[in-house]
Amino acid sequence: MLLAPVARSALVARTALLALLTAASAHATALPIKDDRGVTVELTAPPRRIVSLLPSLTETVCDLGDCDKLVGVDRYSNYPARIQALPKLGGLDDTAIEMLVALKPDVVLLGVSARVIDRLESLGLKVVALEPRSMADVQRVLGKVGQVLGRTEEARRLWNRIDGHIAQSAASLPASARGLSVYYEVDAGPYGAGSSSFIGEILSRLGARNILPPELGPFPKLNPEYIVRADPQVIMVGQRNAVGLPQRPGWASIRAVRQQKICVWVPAESDVLVRPGPRMSEAAALMARCLKEAAAGPVLWPSAPFNAPPGGMR
Repeated sequence: MLLAPVARSALVARTALLALLTAASAHATALPIKDDRGVTVELTAPPRRIVSLLPSLTETVCDLGDCDKLVGVDRYSNYPARIQALPKLGGLDDTAIEMLVALKPDVVLLGVSARVIDRLESLGLKVVALEPRSMADVQRVLGKVGQVLGRTEEARRLWNRIDGHIAQSAASLPASARGLSVYYEVDAGPYGAGSSSFIGEILSRLGARNILPPELGPFPKLNPEYIVRADPQVIMVGQRNAVGLPQRPGWASIRAVRQQKICVWVPAESDVLVRPGPRMSEAAALMARCLKEAAAGPVLWPSAPFNAPPGGMR
């Protein structure tokens, strides 16, 4: 049956109006996210397919309840266990771009220093770059990821849980474990965890005295002689970098070396300690354990040989 001209005009008008209303509705629900580059990324809905290229962001997505939306991760993401079966897309400098694009993610979460950002954006992908270094950064990044996922309340509760558990670890320390001077080595450069890093801030909350002042930055490269002169009472270091540490030139004179108060993290513990994300509460518990053991006497080194975790080490 043919429509009369008037009816046909009315139908066209209604269709046009519906299209305008749909477009307006989509614009109204667009969620602008300003990432750590200062770039605003607009998402029209919580993503259903997510790629994460930073282990701490992978863990955050999972802890906020959206692990099942991850379709690919970087080679270092290995927690929780369920994400180990996902496609591994490389690291900061060698991301498998074609493989990533084929996964058709709604959003890619990565660090600000990732070289692949411009390329991904040129291919039309939504990219949110985040860089947690301090505890305040971690709280902010949790909030940003919560915005992306549409889980802002869950993000707020997660931060409160992390903060509360760190406070519990601090409260568990005896007086003898407080005030110890600490050198935390993050890599054998040597690079240390400064007072302004999230690791340094956790140490401070545990009552330790970091030998690296805030003005050196979060993770400064150091002259080994600086560490010798600072003479820390406790050294914290990953198992990979601990090999030969007591034999470094001049290090035999350091109190932590003389008194065997070196806490050596096995790979699984190192992963927890260096990732600024949901497991920071576990990191605080590990550091608190080290301080308690150091206050009580010599600290035993791990008996098992070093084995890199799946995917290698950062």
